[in-house]
Amino acid sequence: MDYARGLVDYINSSPTPYHAVDTTKSMLISDGFKELSEKETWDLENNKKYFVTRNGSSLIAFKTCDFNAGIGIAAAHTDSPCLRIKPISNRESEGYIQIGVELYGGLIAHSWFDRDLSIAGRVYVKEGDKFVSKLLKIDKPLLKIPSLAIHLDRTVNQKFEFDKETRMIPIVGQTHLCKDSEDSKLSEEEFQSVEHVIKRHNRSLIELIAKELNVDPLLIEDFELLLFDHQKATIGGLNDEFVFGARQDNLVSCYAATKALIESENKGFPLISLFDHEEIGSLSAQGADSSFLPDVLRRITRDKYFEVMAKSFIASVDAAHSVHPNYKEFHENNHKPVMNKGPVIKVNANQKYLTNSPGIVLFKNIAKQANIPLQLIVGKNNAPIGSTLGKFIAGQLGIVTLDAGVSCLSMHSIRECTGALDVGLFTILLKSFFENFDEMNNRIA
Repeated sequence: MDYARGLVDYINSSPTPYHAVDTTKSMLISDGFKELSEKETWDLENNKKYFVTRNGSSLIAFKTCDFNAGIGIAAAHTDSPCLRIKPISNRESEGYIQIGVELYGGLIAHSWFDRDLSIAGRVYVKEGDKFVSKLLKIDKPLLKIPSLAIHLDRTVNQKFEFDKETRMIPIVGQTHLCKDSEDSKLSEEEFQSVEHVIKRHNRSLIELIAKELNVDPLLIEDFELLLFDHQKATIGGLNDEFVFGARQDNLVSCYAATKALIESENKGFPLISLFDHEEIGSLSAQGADSSFLPDVLRRITRDKYFEVMAKSFIASVDAAHSVHPNYKEFHENNHKPVMNKGPVIKVNANQKYLTNSPGIVLFKNIAKQANIPLQLIVGKNNAPIGSTLGKFIAGQLGIVTLDAGVSCLSMHSIRECTGALDVGLFTILLKSFFENFDEMNNRIA
């Protein structure tokens, strides 16, 4: 349960991928990991701990225990489906101040209605002749996407379908209660290649952001801001068996992998890679389908790259679907994972998941060493399933890959549910993977 409580703190500190990376960095630095820069030459030493970030939203960390060993990789993702503020977001309707938002990833859209929402992300601020990135998290309920009252539409309890462009515009305030101030102090003679944020967004919102960061609003150059559920993650259930909270797909895996790396004994060559943009296909400069991990692996292995890759292994760790008691017909009869009964190995013949027999043999024996029960899942032939980032890394590196994760209900909703015990079981499994992978892998022909 200590791991579950740690996960709750991790989620509450990580409303965006930028915050997730920052929270992970703090955990690593506290354990003595040294930060590297892609802009510099690396002089790696044996029995040291390092990490590197890209774009502030992806991170790779590793221990140099044995440069001759295969690398045991646990890969997860930092992003989750959400709403992002549009580049020009200023909206008003019927006396309400609204914020234009863009849907990111495959979110369950209706779950965002009637929630207490706030804003977080990164803001670029001008400091002298430099432009500095600052993390923002407004810790108060700020926005809401209100439902239409049932008195005005008696069909609302039927299948909830709506226009996501016109019906999902959150309200943030009322025009008559905002300060009636001039549009901006920007000189009309000053050339702006793109209009300043004060003109593209609501002025009161910009002033609130500036106040949170303790900067002049005119020094804000641009930002990437996301809406998040202000209600904090928590442990619940009759026997504290559940974790209720946002973004558990895939912060559970990010947290478990980071804790496992920190707590693992110095054996083999353990590495975690936490990527942005999985929810939209992984193809970006910092996604799993980018050069980030291959670049880092080439720096680590130098002239032994091909030999090391041939004896390495990827555990692609992402959320799995728990059997749903109200929709059990959506699950294959013999493959119904239950929360708090152990991590789930995901299998798909069409390679949505890349698990194969060598991977299962390796993982079940590693789990046996740690006394961790495992479950198996495969989708129905007449129903769609999800996919994840493992196939992109495996395709680039040619490394044997297994897909696994913690089972979850309400996946891609604004509030998800996982098993509190599974958090610890999964962390201990990944710790065993880091410590025993190389020895176990050498036993598989």
